[in-house]
Amino acid sequence: MPAAAGRIRLPMSELHDRPDSPCIGVCSTLFDDVCKGCGRTAYEVSNWVFFTEAEKAAVWERITRDGTAMRFCDSSSTTSQT
Repeated sequence: MPAAAGRIRLPMSELHDRPDSPCIGVCSTLFDDVCKGCGRTAYEVSNWVFFTEAEKAAVWERITRDGTAMRFCDSSSTTSQT
């Protein structure tokens, strides 16, 4: 019997095309209303694990459209040019 036989195959989520969380480990939500690292609000950060896929997708769409968080910055543009 093939190794995959008997396994339940779940439908692929469109969220699997990107990380589940936008977090890059540079959280500023203790001091800012919107995290400078990922672009999410403190509410979104603290409740992320409870969000539905649709809610997560809406946040991803907004932060991607805004594009202002460090997650979306070109790292070469943030380094000093000497």
